[in-house]
Amino acid sequence: MTVELGLTVEDAGGAARVPRVLDRRTRCLTEIPAVRRHGLLRMCVHLPCDTDRADITDVRALLVGDLLFRALEARGVQVQHTFASPRLGPEKTEDLHRVMTAFGIHPPEAEAVVRSDIHVFTGGQQVDDAGVWIEVGQAWREPAATSEPLIPDAEGERDPLAVRLALLSCHYRAPVGLTPDLLAAAERALSAWRGRVAGWADAPSRPVPRDVRAQAEAAFADDLGTPGVLAVLRRVEAAETIPDGAKFETFALLDRVLGLELTREVGRV
Repeated sequence: MTVELGLTVEDAGGAARVPRVLDRRTRCLTEIPAVRRHGLLRMCVHLPCDTDRADITDVRALLVGDLLFRALEARGVQVQHTFASPRLGPEKTEDLHRVMTAFGIHPPEAEAVVRSDIHVFTGGQQVDDAGVWIEVGQAWREPAATSEPLIPDAEGERDPLAVRLALLSCHYRAPVGLTPDLLAAAERALSAWRGRVAGWADAPSRPVPRDVRAQAEAAFADDLGTPGVLAVLRRVEAAETIPDGAKFETFALLDRVLGLELTREVGRV
């Protein structure tokens, strides 16, 4: 099975590139498990129950699950996407629903009653099950940023998807502090990309360059390397040899997994 961003990528030997993640259980790079012919790929996101409200680490764990869900669904793989959090309080339950809506996260189902093939969890949690364990690094907001709500309200200045972009800019296993500078840079980049995508939409359509697809696929297949995928977008944006129509198609294609609503301004700008 190959997780794709729209293209089957082959290595130098002609074999399809299979994505690998660092399995926390075995401490080895492990291929995403194959799905039985008529079966489902079962994935569970585990959230800690030691906090009364959702925090940015919860957002990050749900985001990693959402990335995998999007990539697998784009490939045509049927995924049973669930989350587990024992003794989840009503305030945190409400927070999580608002988080998933604000950050463009596909809402998981209730906790699965069968064993999962993939487990996404944060540091310090215990997963009593086989399958692939994907451990997500801690995230926090620097003191100057904690005055902002986790989920901006309708009057807030911060686009929640800028927070999503800031988290995607760091590898999911690395701890990350969301500083005001990092969030402001993400918001500027998101706004600029949406404006350029809206402008490129007026150009004649052109196919995504094969080497660009291969680079993006290779980056994501290498332990969900979203910083590498974002680097591909920056190179495409700056490339004078790539037609505007191909730039539009590239950004639209990769956004199927990144979930940044990069085409949101098309028809407005």
